[in-house]
Amino acid sequence: MAKKGQEKNTKNKAKHSRLVAQKKNKKKQEAELRKERLKAIIKKANNNTSNES
Repeated sequence: MAKKGQEKNTKNKAKHSRLVAQKKNKKKQEAELRKERLKAIIKKANNNTSNES
């Protein structure tokens, strides 16, 4: 028997997809930013140790 009324999960599907994509992109961007910061810290630490010796 077919369901009556609106199909499940179609009304806000586009909105949901957009929000999930935003969330993924934000998390990915934060991870990249963290990696860049860590690289800068490591580079600075390596320069300091090479200058001291």
